[in-house]
Amino acid sequence: MVRPRGMSPEGVIPASALPKSLLHGLGPCFFAFGDFMKRHDVIHTLLAAFVGLVCATSVQAQSYPTKPIRLIVPFPAGGATDLFARTLSQKLGEKMGTTLVVENRPGAGGTLGSDLAAKASPDGYTLLLSTSSTHSIGPNLNPRMPYDAVKDFTPISQVGNAPSIMLVPNSSPAKTVKEWIDHAKKNPGRLNYASSGNGTIVQLSAELFKAQADVFVVHIPYKGTALAIPDLVSGKVDVLFDSLPTGLPHVRDGRLRALGVTTLKPTALAPGVQPIADVLPGYESNTWFGLFGPKGLPPEVVSRVNMAANQVLQDPEVLDKLQRFGIEPVGGTPAQFTAMLAKESAKWKKIITERKITLE
Repeated sequence: MVRPRGMSPEGVIPASALPKSLLHGLGPCFFAFGDFMKRHDVIHTLLAAFVGLVCATSVQAQSYPTKPIRLIVPFPAGGATDLFARTLSQKLGEKMGTTLVVENRPGAGGTLGSDLAAKASPDGYTLLLSTSSTHSIGPNLNPRMPYDAVKDFTPISQVGNAPSIMLVPNSSPAKTVKEWIDHAKKNPGRLNYASSGNGTIVQLSAELFKAQADVFVVHIPYKGTALAIPDLVSGKVDVLFDSLPTGLPHVRDGRLRALGVTTLKPTALAPGVQPIADVLPGYESNTWFGLFGPKGLPPEVVSRVNMAANQVLQDPEVLDKLQRFGIEPVGGTPAQFTAMLAKESAKWKKIITERKITLE
């Protein structure tokens, strides 16, 4: 019989035959299998390879990270997701003892960058900061997306929510959410709402409102809410569900009236503005932000990044910046994030299907 090089007659590889670096991290793992290894040379060789692989993975996870981490942002530089990523990455790198390099990969509404992250090696050195548009809304609007939003990613942590605000012209007869609903019911099909385009969170927020309030309001899509604001101010548009950072300044300037915010509870981001959920129980519409890895990300790596993210979201400097961005910090466990993803996807799928919303 030909024994593998370095193996003794009893079928045991002596310690001297192994690299010292391997012994230091993996040695204890082999000894637990000593009795089995002595039986057959072939079994010994296979078991040694298997145990070595398992232990090497464990050691690698424990030492993670050992080099810079790429954080893919599937949207252009300067946007809300990019600003959030750069705020998060600096502090996250400090907590993890490495550098997070933000890489903008925009295109196809966030699909290109998300697909790139999905196809990356699951070693923890490529992460994705993505949003509801790429993982809750997009997959339900476009069945031909190049990735599966559930199967191709490992959820790590929900890191933030960006609520919206319900805006009406100062000339509107409604001073509250309830009054606006009553006004819409008295004028079915005569009122309209603006959006930043078909399939956007702005349109879906309005459609969710319409569904729960049982009102008929006409959709007018614009190429961005900034273009809709003048028509809203003049009264040509009756309502707009805009993001807080872009919509609230117009309220503070006295150009528009805020009726409600899309969070379940009052938010410090819009002090004094009533949650729409007070009138329509359960109504909620946020752009969420979350950290993902490719599928198959080791649990130890998920835990390491999740723990660091939760710590960063308590940092006063980060909290101050998020407040200015109109983003609420969230945090929590990977399991909580996964449950939220399932709930959000089901909610928007229902609205998209029932209201027959398309990208066209």
